[in-house]
Amino acid sequence: MLYDIVGIITLLLIIWALVGILQSSATPVEKLIWVLIILVIPLLGFLLWYLMGPGSKAFPLRR
Repeated sequence: MLYDIVGIITLLLIIWALVGILQSSATPVEKLIWVLIILVIPLLGFLLWYLMGPGSKAFPLRR
């Protein structure tokens, strides 16, 4: 039961991240890289995107 809930929450977070990535103003290459990261390593990819993704102010990669 607990694994089901964790799986559903993970799926919802991944869908939220993918929608955010596709709606962002990032370049197509940046979008593709983020989508691949999230699909290959879902939880870690989501955390990375949330902290450093397009539009994030937590760890800006561009100056």
